[in-house]
Amino acid sequence: MSPLAQPLAESVVQSVDWLAIAPPTIAAVVGLVVLVADLFVAEGKKALLGWTSVVGLAASALLLLPLLDGDRSTFCLTGDPGVCSYTADRFTLVIQFLVLGGALLAALLSVTALKDADKELPEGEFWFLLLSSAAGAALLPASRDLATLIVALEVASLPAFALVGLRHGDRKSSEAALKFFLSSVTATAVSLMGISFVYASTGTLYLTQIAERIQDVDGQLQTLVQAGVVLTLIGFAFKTAAVPFHFWVPDTYVGAPLPVAAYLSVVGKAVGFTGLILVTVIALPAYADVWGPALAALAALTMTVGNVGALRQQATRAYSAVRLLAWSSVGQAGYLLVPIAAAAYSDDAERSIGSTVAYALMYAAVNLGAFAVAALVGRTKTLNRISDYRGLYARNPLSALTLAFFLLCLAGLPPGIIGLFAKVTVFSAAVDAGLGWLAVVMAVNVVIALFYYLQWTALLFRAPEGEPVKHLVPAPVTATLALTGVVGIALSGAPQLILRFADTGLF
Repeated sequence: MSPLAQPLAESVVQSVDWLAIAPPTIAAVVGLVVLVADLFVAEGKKALLGWTSVVGLAASALLLLPLLDGDRSTFCLTGDPGVCSYTADRFTLVIQFLVLGGALLAALLSVTALKDADKELPEGEFWFLLLSSAAGAALLPASRDLATLIVALEVASLPAFALVGLRHGDRKSSEAALKFFLSSVTATAVSLMGISFVYASTGTLYLTQIAERIQDVDGQLQTLVQAGVVLTLIGFAFKTAAVPFHFWVPDTYVGAPLPVAAYLSVVGKAVGFTGLILVTVIALPAYADVWGPALAALAALTMTVGNVGALRQQATRAYSAVRLLAWSSVGQAGYLLVPIAAAAYSDDAERSIGSTVAYALMYAAVNLGAFAVAALVGRTKTLNRISDYRGLYARNPLSALTLAFFLLCLAGLPPGIIGLFAKVTVFSAAVDAGLGWLAVVMAVNVVIALFYYLQWTALLFRAPEGEPVKHLVPAPVTATLALTGVVGIALSGAPQLILRFADTGLF
């Protein structure tokens, strides 16, 4: 071996911490097992594939528990053990819990939805795609170099395109998948160009090394880095559905199978925001004067357009509840952007990022719960319009009360204390960072959102049109409603628990 090749070989040959990488690995392996098993399982027993996937996701989430005793890293440089490609720290574990928990709840909704779907869905392919996407989403928060980050982002995104368009012969589903695919591919191309500029200027892909070397860049290279930062932000703005890169969201959510829309609204959003946090706060803190104002402007624009778009859905009874939830998710994305922007101005960036993580956890629980009720109503009302929720309390009191609670959480009103608490946390992050104008914009948008959330809530308790029809709640949907309801109520009863996530351990 030549003297030049020997150090290279030493730098890549290393032991792997299998426990650290177990959560995404288990999800990926179970996905492969389900795909192969689909070839041999009889048609009448295809439901076993779904329950196997649910168990696999639950096992992946449980494997996070042994990692709580301390930070673990693997795939590190031999000469510099502190520079690694995969790190399982507190921030990683919290996001992986959110991602795998969200995927698990979406899987529970899918068990029933696949059986009742008017357009037959191939079960083996569906579960393989869902587990593959969940594996990529779980890998992303642990990524500490740009190559792994982009690979994880695409592993999470590519199966999602197929999930959206899996209903063969459905024009809306195909159109939604095409819009989602084109927007995501564009975002990836823009991100790769931005990352290539950063790499050309610093000579490394590791986030911590970029943060160190980028401070010494000057002259023409500085212009190249600034262009790279802007392009990278634009790429991730697509993934987070930030305005004006949100155009794919409403049609994609409506065209996708409802459990897939629920998955995208939580897990897809978590993937985008996690990548944005890692790139800006970890790799590019020296350029906070570039990405800070940009994210603050995006936050203000996103929450305003999202909430106004949701408000417009109330103008007619023909709009679907899923479309309203889609616009609501755009508005919620604006709130999630606020603390990330505040991290550029704050002396305590970790606390700001913790606000985003805490808000994301609240949003994940209550939004998945709202989608679970939408799945229940969609069993008898295929169009799933807002007007179909009129008198839900007379047909299914528990579901109506649960949805009302989730909507009040999203609005930030009692008894949804956790929603109010999360919004106050985000609001405080903006004020503490000196972004008073952004806090005012947020306050105005919270008031705007109250109208459509409360109008939908009031509709649940109005007199039903015609004779009430009882809803039969399948066991998986019941489990989803119970889990999300228990989490929401527990956090509303003890909102201080969310403060534990303010210390992300990211720095």
